Amino acid sequence: MARRTEKRVLTAARPDRVVPRDVPPVPDVDRSRADEASVTYSAYRTDLSNRRTGLSEHRTDLSEFRTDLSSDRTDMSMRRTGMSFQRTRMSAERTLMSIMRTALSLIGFGFTIFQVFSKLLHLPDIQLGANAPRNFGVAMVALGLLMLTLGIVYHLNFMKGLRHERNQMIQEGLLHGQSAYPVSLTLITAGLLWMLGLLAIVSMVFDVAPFG
Repeated sequence: MARRTEKRVLTAARPDRVVPRDVPPVPDVDRSRADEASVTYSAYRTDLSNRRTGLSEHRTDLSEFRTDLSSDRTDMSMRRTGMSFQRTRMSAERTLMSIMRTALSLIGFGFTIFQVFSKLLHLPDIQLGANAPRNFGVAMVALGLLMLTLGIVYHLNFMKGLRHERNQMIQEGLLHGQSAYPVSLTLITAGLLWMLGLLAIVSMVFDVAPFG
């Protein structure tokens, strides 16, 4: 569809410019010969009428050409609007990925602190509370999970509103709906990361597999 529209725009030719011609002078006839004068004036009026008809047809061609250009501009504007929706969606995906990176850092840092300090408890001359590594690690992982949860909820609400607005514009004929929204791999990865963080908390609290 986009290629056909582009081809139509490129092949649309402007009507040739009409070279203005001087209006022929009124014929000089012998008025004493009424029949001959009538025929001469009739031919003169016919020539003027043909000139006006040609100009009228040229104006019609120009009007049709402007109508085609207006239709093409409208179609291109609708497609640019559709692309802006896609760019907005991709921007929301990048925002969620930024939240995922921060949450992953918190989860990984909390679990690493738990593992390292748990092993230090078994070394001599180490004055450290027995539950301190676990409490700190759980707090860091829980903070990461909270941030990730808020990011997922915000992303879902934003995408729901964006889809609703896009469908409404499609129904009103203001937007082409040919490009579909793909499945959000970022959202799926965020869900898997959330489950991973939950498993890390369970493993630290109850000392069970898969991370115990």
